[in-house]
Amino acid sequence: MTHSEILMDIIGYAKPHHVLVEKPLCTTVQDCEKVIEAAKHRPDILVQVGLEYRYMPPVAKLIDIVKSGTLGQVRMVAIREHRFPFLVKVKNWNRFNYNSGGTLVEKCCHFFDLIRLFADANPVRVMASGAIDVNHKDEVYDGKVPDIIDNAYVIVEFDNGCRGMLDLCMFAEGSKNEQEISVVGDTGKGEAFVPEGVVRVGKRAGGRDGVVTVKAEDERIKYQGLHHGSSYLEHLNFLSAIRAQGACSPAISLDDGLLSVAIGVAGQLSIEKGRFVTIEECSCSLFCSF
Repeated sequence: MTHSEILMDIIGYAKPHHVLVEKPLCTTVQDCEKVIEAAKHRPDILVQVGLEYRYMPPVAKLIDIVKSGTLGQVRMVAIREHRFPFLVKVKNWNRFNYNSGGTLVEKCCHFFDLIRLFADANPVRVMASGAIDVNHKDEVYDGKVPDIIDNAYVIVEFDNGCRGMLDLCMFAEGSKNEQEISVVGDTGKGEAFVPEGVVRVGKRAGGRDGVVTVKAEDERIKYQGLHHGSSYLEHLNFLSAIRAQGACSPAISLDDGLLSVAIGVAGQLSIEKGRFVTIEECSCSLFCSF
């Protein structure tokens, strides 16, 4: 919730400072738009959004496979994150929607960014169902009980006809993989598994027997942490963009950050309203810019 104010200060500062801002870019679409508008007047700085899941070796491998056209035209993307509950953070800020924007914004913007990247399209409308069923219900902070959801299904429809789905459960410690990502095109299917570090690719013509399994590793990573070196690789990428001295755009732009937040905001609103929510409802100016 502090990102917007800090970013506006840095972007407006006389001496240029390049910025790598952690996800989410901001907790509201409106704040994201204000930052983007301010950055348009500062061509002398780079602002990159910290959606580092793109750099996890299995995910990066799957991104390359999709971009190569191996799977044909992408029609469906499904991401499952089954994991442990939110960790304790400073002053328990992450326990409340008014601080984080909600679980679908603060946590799941990572996955909405990936779904949009694989779909290679812009979101049109979102349908979500979610609740607080297990976690944090016995916690009280300053007399308030946490209101962040701990599980959800989210469907995202894109302007090219592609559909994406997120299956989130934050009380599923008994899982072999924390993330399972599936991308299906009209000619093939690709999957990435984290932390197993495995990617599987198959073509429709080859059937089940034609599926190839590869171990996705990056020799630049010495320590396989929870995000499997993605933050390190992200910083290398950001540094390269800075050293290019304006000849290179940030790998993950402010627009990428905005769209990942917009999908999350639409998902949170969909849960509240119990219906599909269009991206236009969250931001008319964002919809008109597509």
